[in-house]
Amino acid sequence: MPAPVVAIVGPTAAGKSDLAVAIAHRLGGEVINADSMQLYRGMDIGTAKLTATEQDGVPHHLLDIWDVRVTATAAAYQGLCRTAIAQLQARGVRPVVVGGSGLYVRAALDAMEFPGTDPELRRELEQELDAHGSGPLHARLAALDPEAATRMEPSNGRRVVRALEVVLLTGSMPGAMTSYDMHVPTVYVGVDRPDLADRVATRVDRMWDQGLLREVAGLDGLRESVTASRALGYAQALAQLDGTLDEVTAKELTVVATRRFVRRQRAWFRRDPRVHWLDPDHDPLAQVQALLLTTG
Repeated sequence: MPAPVVAIVGPTAAGKSDLAVAIAHRLGGEVINADSMQLYRGMDIGTAKLTATEQDGVPHHLLDIWDVRVTATAAAYQGLCRTAIAQLQARGVRPVVVGGSGLYVRAALDAMEFPGTDPELRRELEQELDAHGSGPLHARLAALDPEAATRMEPSNGRRVVRALEVVLLTGSMPGAMTSYDMHVPTVYVGVDRPDLADRVATRVDRMWDQGLLREVAGLDGLRESVTASRALGYAQALAQLDGTLDEVTAKELTVVATRRFVRRQRAWFRRDPRVHWLDPDHDPLAQVQALLLTTG
């Protein structure tokens, strides 16, 4: 049997990417990206994508595979990631999956099936979202499937659109994901830090210092995208380029939105009983090695 996948999960800015490189070096593994926004070509600064130097010779998979115009979905990612895992295992290489996009991680590693989609219906719902915001769509979802509506924030337009699409196509939204049946044996490693609020603020300052505005201005098709244009930092940078936000406000709003996202990520991953959370006061690599000795 192939060695289990190692999944490095947790909130933004916790240090997952660097740890994944160190683990891959130690295990002779290769890294598979599970950050939904790092799938996009050209979205480097705002997603904190590792540079070639930072990757330190470790092969990375599923980075820069989509144009920003493509609508990212967990269902599409599922097939890509499972194929990458199977190819690595066939070569005797340990896959190290890393990212904070919880649904994408579960799509790849757990036994999950996704309802189908209807491009025309999705387009109509997205147009309504752009025109009127997520509030009316969430109210419509609540009328059709109250339980589904309670499981998502009314302000999360992407999730509301997808849920409403599924309900309109199938009559109901699948229940909350409370089962944890694995598609492939996996050891889950959780990375978190008590100083994330400060780290988020530092990261946002660094994004602007490194040239996020130039990156955004040069991304053809970003404005027309459904998912990429709403990424943390990118939406605010677009507003600054349009003159509707000044730099200070754009950065402040990015910090607030990122900290809110961190809270959602923590809630998502803390619910999963399989995640082994590392002690931030001790060597993370040593902790992972000790964990693998007992679990795989």
